[in-house]
Amino acid sequence: MALARWDPFREMISLREAMDRLFEESFVRPPLAPLRTAGTLAVDVRETDDAFIINASVPGLKPEDLNINVVGDTVTISGEIKEETKEEEANYIYRERRFGSFTRTVTLPTSLNPDKAEAVIENGVLTLTIPKAEAAKPKAIKVKTK
Repeated sequence: MALARWDPFREMISLREAMDRLFEESFVRPPLAPLRTAGTLAVDVRETDDAFIINASVPGLKPEDLNINVVGDTVTISGEIKEETKEEEANYIYRERRFGSFTRTVTLPTSLNPDKAEAVIENGVLTLTIPKAEAAKPKAIKVKTK
């Protein structure tokens, strides 16, 4: 049996190997437990001269599953995604489809007029059009000469 001289550098991994392992474990391989995004709702908000338009992804939801509240300059969209079936003996490998209640609150830069708001669901996208309050709309002032 031959004795080998101990070389401390042989046992150290290179910085490149460590970074490769870090990125591989973080981004390449799927995590064992998927990240939960329950409670959130993806939205796009755009502004026109007269209104704000909010588009929200609500796949599989019906109008009766959603609640929309407008107070001042704040819009709150909430609802619940119901679980399709409950299987007591199911042995899931992944369970990524979310269910449960969600809430999303968006604060806009000006006051809103909720009385004339419209909400439509089409192809899993909620389109909410909320007019600006009259006081928030820009007003043109005509200049006169003397």
